[in-house]
Amino acid sequence: MNYQQTLHWLFHQLPMYQRQGASAYKIDLTNIKKLCRQLNYPETRFKSIHVAGTNGKGSTSHMLASIFQEAGYRVGIYTSPHLVDFRERIRTNGKMISENEVVDFVAKNKSFFEIHSLSFFEMTVGMAFHYFAEKQVDIAVIEVGLGGRLDSTNIIQPEISVITNISLEHTEFLGNTLAEIANEKGGIIKPKTPCVIGEYNKETYPVFRTLAKQNNADLYLANQENLSQKWTTDLLGNYQQKNIQTVLKTIEILTNGAWRVTNKALQNGLQNVVKNTNLKGRWQICGLAPKIICDTAHNASGLQMVIQQLEQEEFEHLHIILGVVKEKKLDLILGLLPVQANYYFTKPSIPRGLPADDLEESANYFNLKGKTFKNVEMAVKSAKKKASKNDLIFIGGSNFTVADYLLLEESNLFLK
Repeated sequence: MNYQQTLHWLFHQLPMYQRQGASAYKIDLTNIKKLCRQLNYPETRFKSIHVAGTNGKGSTSHMLASIFQEAGYRVGIYTSPHLVDFRERIRTNGKMISENEVVDFVAKNKSFFEIHSLSFFEMTVGMAFHYFAEKQVDIAVIEVGLGGRLDSTNIIQPEISVITNISLEHTEFLGNTLAEIANEKGGIIKPKTPCVIGEYNKETYPVFRTLAKQNNADLYLANQENLSQKWTTDLLGNYQQKNIQTVLKTIEILTNGAWRVTNKALQNGLQNVVKNTNLKGRWQICGLAPKIICDTAHNASGLQMVIQQLEQEEFEHLHIILGVVKEKKLDLILGLLPVQANYYFTKPSIPRGLPADDLEESANYFNLKGKTFKNVEMAVKSAKKKASKNDLIFIGGSNFTVADYLLLEESNLFLK
């Protein structure tokens, strides 16, 4: 198989949560352990940082990777989902795994995948671990896919565990309360391994404290008030300040051990996250006159921060292109969105995408008015045509809505 045939097989032959949702979710580590045994335990051949959380884990992971790159280390990073290119998931020092390496890995292990009915995520985690071991990275930043305790990434023994925050998300898998979700995400806390908590509250902190005690693990709470200077990043959005404080606490703990990160590397790493890691979709400015911004925030807590950021922007009229997935709890997010905006309801191009008509019907209950569009391309073309140069167009609601837009943008398919 060539690269495109290999991707087609990966995406369509085996369960993939990104496309299918709940039917693809597996709740044990049996298969990933079998795969890593088959691959000669690649997860034991590199150092790692494990990052979980409801929001901010992607930005936090990329900040950490960028800082270690600036410190002179060879750094792997595994994240999900991808936005434009599957290979975004697996990178070393910002460079994506090659097409040939993807093809070779699948070709060599395809029979094993089929015999053991591995999921898409299990295969890609195994691919990442194998790649990082082969490339002999000094450290790899591993982002949890979903949850933590039973996530396929949770077979590593990291240098440190990081949990950014907890809010209600994927309740069908992780639990219906913040405490239950914290218990699942806190499952990445390992014996005698330090853990940094970015944000916590009266429901989640006791859970983390108990898990840390059970594992004889030191627990650290990121606390911005203790910072001696103001740190900034090239990642836009005021909400990044919370991620920065989590990153700073993580680096502080690691540099108390064997890792060496100077203040200059720390500063340069924070200021060059996009350049060093090619991160996309975090308050990304994609155009001017009219200003176009996309952001992958897709749950209530994430969208609340995005709306607060929008309120600080200056514009004449606001245009919001909104697309979500079917399992999204719309009553939790639609009430957060501004009434004074022109809405373009659409469907991201995945089977899990909620039809635009259904989204519009729900939005009407919250007095959000607009039109429906078959796909993101049509919605953006309409918004561009209607918007004046002093307006703002925001694209979001789902990773996949943003992915559709970025893919079209890179393909130069939009009409001027």
